[in-house]
Amino acid sequence: MKQRKLGNTDLLVYPITFGGNVFGWTIDESKSFEILNGFTEAGFNFIDTADVYSAWKPGNGGGESEKIIGNWMHEKKNRGEIILATKVGSPMGPGKKGLAKKYILQAVEDSLRRLKTDYIDLYQSHYDDPETPVQETLEAYDQLIKEGKVRWIGASNFSAERLKESLETSEKLGLPKYQTFQPEYNLYKREDYEKNFEQLVSDNQLGVINYYALASGFLTGKYRSDADLNKSQRGGGMKTYMNDRGFKILKALDQVSEQYASNPASVALAWLIARPSITAPIASVTNLNQLKDLVKAASLKLNTEDIAILDQASDWK
Repeated sequence: MKQRKLGNTDLLVYPITFGGNVFGWTIDESKSFEILNGFTEAGFNFIDTADVYSAWKPGNGGGESEKIIGNWMHEKKNRGEIILATKVGSPMGPGKKGLAKKYILQAVEDSLRRLKTDYIDLYQSHYDDPETPVQETLEAYDQLIKEGKVRWIGASNFSAERLKESLETSEKLGLPKYQTFQPEYNLYKREDYEKNFEQLVSDNQLGVINYYALASGFLTGKYRSDADLNKSQRGGGMKTYMNDRGFKILKALDQVSEQYASNPASVALAWLIARPSITAPIASVTNLNQLKDLVKAASLKLNTEDIAILDQASDWK
């Protein structure tokens, strides 16, 4: 595996980002440690989480993923080897949400405590906050960078207009600039990113760490009929993809997978890795067998013809 630079930062990552949303949700701390050990032992170093993970699980309040990652790094004593990304802005309780300066300065302390670290490599605005001027948000990050609590910043789920405004404000006022962008992007869902963001991120040399890289698991190929929907906690959401276009994509993935003695998940990730504007797609697994798919994807070099097969099957134009 070759390292890739995240935007114009000094952060060097390998081409898969582990998505920490599963920690404290579909897997407990013990299993999370096992997966994190396997991920890093395979040579990867980039973990993405958020303060809100995994508040949606009954009994959780948010922060569970950060706590697990913090406990793991504390046990392994490997903080310096990990590129750690987290996010701020999602609702964390009454009065705890958004990108106002006062809230960010409070939220970062909570994340640092849960993560058992004194700095965050990449701190991201999870969702835009239209009620807060972008200048105020960037000023908060400026303070955190100067204090050494944050190294670099990124944005997630912004509109193209708001992302552009943020980048222009950074340039105009000499404030920290978003160096990464985290959109939803995969073989099934291509149109929004390719139409509205790809040129923008390329022009500004932003690193892209896209989420739902496997369309919540649909692109693994294990959901092909209604009978498959109970295979996991995410199965209920698969109906969105189970249509003519979705099955056409799975057929192409099957075809290309056969050429590489691989599987649909690895090929779907390899297609993303091969796209010039993508730095390190985010993927999650819940067992070590699934982890093999990530390892395979990182070393899988698709040829031009097979990329074209996937492009055509998933074409949105």
